[in-house]
Amino acid sequence: MSTALTALVRVLANLGYGSRRQVQALIGQGAVTHADGLPLDALTLADWQRLRVHDVPIDPLPGLALMQHKPTGYACSHDDVGPLVYALLPPRFRLRRPPLSSAGRLDRDTSGLLLLTDDGALLHRIISPRRHVPRCYRVQLAADLRGDEAQAFASGQLLLKGDDRPLLPARFEALGARAARLTLHEGRYHQVRRMFAALGNHVIGLHREAIGALTLGDLAPGAWRALDAGDLARVFAQSIPASPTDPAP
Repeated sequence: MSTALTALVRVLANLGYGSRRQVQALIGQGAVTHADGLPLDALTLADWQRLRVHDVPIDPLPGLALMQHKPTGYACSHDDVGPLVYALLPPRFRLRRPPLSSAGRLDRDTSGLLLLTDDGALLHRIISPRRHVPRCYRVQLAADLRGDEAQAFASGQLLLKGDDRPLLPARFEALGARAARLTLHEGRYHQVRRMFAALGNHVIGLHREAIGALTLGDLAPGAWRALDAGDLARVFAQSIPASPTDPAP
């Protein structure tokens, strides 16, 4: 087997098409072809982008980043029990190496925009506290707003129970007596829910609308799409430059 073909077998196996032996069998059966008719034993990395398996374009190569409209009822951690967000992706995606991981998490009761990637450097860049990538949430509350939420959340002095440093200023917009939009520049554990609890209210519905300038658009609940360079630029478009006093990542 040529060097190029050996590399191709490894890539297809890492994309979840089967073990290396199973991928070799697919190639032997003629199930793996190139859209331009190029011979498989002479392909380069750029050529792999136009491969077909059973006449279907291959899945995105490693370096994949995607957005998903997470419904409620699904967990983000590979270790959680019950339905996981990965079950909403093509089955092969759960066999990819390196694996896909969520860039930050939404709890089971929260819906909205979720980013997933197999690119470790990109993952770190999105979740690093030094980046302060803004995340915008729409919130439904159990009780009427008090009227001082905007001031409390923008103060930079709100200290949540169990934390040893106050929250960064957050932008608050009232949308109704019991509805609001909240934009954060950090991602602490259950932060939105804890912020409203600190003011004596209870979050009964939570939906993430945007990360940076990237929004869900018309993506339906449970659906996903791959991100391109323009999408990723929008993720970081509204980030705050790191300060020397920010905590290390």
